[in-house]
Amino acid sequence: MELILSKNIKIIKALFFVFINLTTMRKIIFFFLVTFQLFSQSNFELGKQYFAEKKWELAQNNFEKAIVQNPNNYQAIEYLGDIFGHLKNWDSAIAKYKSLREKFPQNANYWYKYGGALGMKAKESSKWKALGLIGDVEDAFLKAAELDKKHIDTRWALVMLYIELPGIIGGSEKKAQKYASELLNLSKVDGYLAKGYIDVYFKRYQSAEKNYSLAHKIGNSKTTFEKLYDLYLNKLKYTDKAKQLKKEFNL
Repeated sequence: MELILSKNIKIIKALFFVFINLTTMRKIIFFFLVTFQLFSQSNFELGKQYFAEKKWELAQNNFEKAIVQNPNNYQAIEYLGDIFGHLKNWDSAIAKYKSLREKFPQNANYWYKYGGALGMKAKESSKWKALGLIGDVEDAFLKAAELDKKHIDTRWALVMLYIELPGIIGGSEKKAQKYASELLNLSKVDGYLAKGYIDVYFKRYQSAEKNYSLAHKIGNSKTTFEKLYDLYLNKLKYTDKAKQLKKEFNL
């Protein structure tokens, strides 16, 4: 009887020891998980803080750490793309946006940013290299416009693309006006600014004055003021109008 009792006590002790160890292990695992999450959050939040302060290298370092800790931190990946854009490291920016575009093919903003980075690379490349990129730039912007009917930045990008491209490789005022009209339906200020931008490009300064004046009347912002002021001062040479506009805007 004593032998059986002794064995039972040993078994109970062994089970208790196992239970204590499992409980301790759970606590350790929980501690490490919480610590991991805190560090991940800390790196991401620090990255955002440095990004807002335009401290690109510090922001990049923290976002990269956040991604090492959580490879699915897609916000951090997007921030890295934006940082590389600010640093004019177009290849790295393209790579980040491309990965996001492939992961989320229905996200218009990722297509827009991908097209924008490609476009900037094209601008800084040789003419022959740029020619090989233009089609992808256009496709990316068109995809973004298709996915989001209210994406203002994409429509601005298309207006500028079609105006600046030579006709032989796809440039077209008709296409630019199409997206300027879409902008007008989404935002009167952006629409009139876009139409004014097209007018200035083709040196239709009187028409540009009309569009920029309408934009400034509605928006009365720094942007609308600068566009109209520059038109008066440097294109139309209306010095008095430029001075009056500046006086009224600074009131």
